[in-house]
Amino acid sequence: MPLVSEALRGEGAILINDTGDRFMAGTPGAKLAPRDVVARAIWRQRADGQRVFLDARAAIGANFESRFPTIAAACLRAGVDPTREPIPVRPAQHYHMGGIAVDGEGRSSITGLWACGEAACTGLHGANRLASNSLSEAVVFGAAVARSIQGSSTRAHAPLRDVLAPAAPDPSAVRPILSRAAGVMREEESLRAAVDPLVAIARSPGPAADPAAVGLTIVVAALNREHSIGAHCRLDFPERPAKTHGSRLTLGEAFAAADAIAPPNRSKRA
Repeated sequence: MPLVSEALRGEGAILINDTGDRFMAGTPGAKLAPRDVVARAIWRQRADGQRVFLDARAAIGANFESRFPTIAAACLRAGVDPTREPIPVRPAQHYHMGGIAVDGEGRSSITGLWACGEAACTGLHGANRLASNSLSEAVVFGAAVARSIQGSSTRAHAPLRDVLAPAAPDPSAVRPILSRAAGVMREEESLRAAVDPLVAIARSPGPAADPAAVGLTIVVAALNREHSIGAHCRLDFPERPAKTHGSRLTLGEAFAAADAIAPPNRSKRA
């Protein structure tokens, strides 16, 4: 599905439901509230049986196509004219904060592997991904990584071997599992229910194995984090603690944690 940019809210578009109610009006920040707050508000409206729309008619109107040509084209393909009618929306799965753990120079725990940008976990974003930080983070840490690589000693490596390229990943089998368990709102029962199917897919030889391994890491981490903070919202643990201690799981730890959560009655082939 196409992405309807948050920039529309910045231009004055408002969120409404079926009855025309501006349901964000009483929220701090209103229509410009942080994306996780907006996602949860939309989720609640939909849980109550309401549809949600982004109404840009008054704020942007006839200028929509010139200001947002890509979104306008996507709307028209779906049979929606954003200059004359509100755009139906729903919350996308929120960014999962994380990535490859790196130090101040972008070095990972694997010798010879650096990471920067949205692939890396630098700690600059905290518990809620900040949209405007992504480019500046990539520029700052990209330069840091370049300097670190330039200053690193080189050494001889074994010659590369010809190997078969893995099949392109296919996350289609994983998406519905994560949508139910690790979407905008989370709770223990659905997170636990996601572990076994994700383990089974991750241990399979198919193209969904890698997406399932990533999904399993997310689910186990979400289970371990028994509080709500930023974009991680636990219905069964709604309060944010006074102090939190983030944890990082390797893929191996995620599999081990999965076995501890769901006693293995399955193949041990990794």
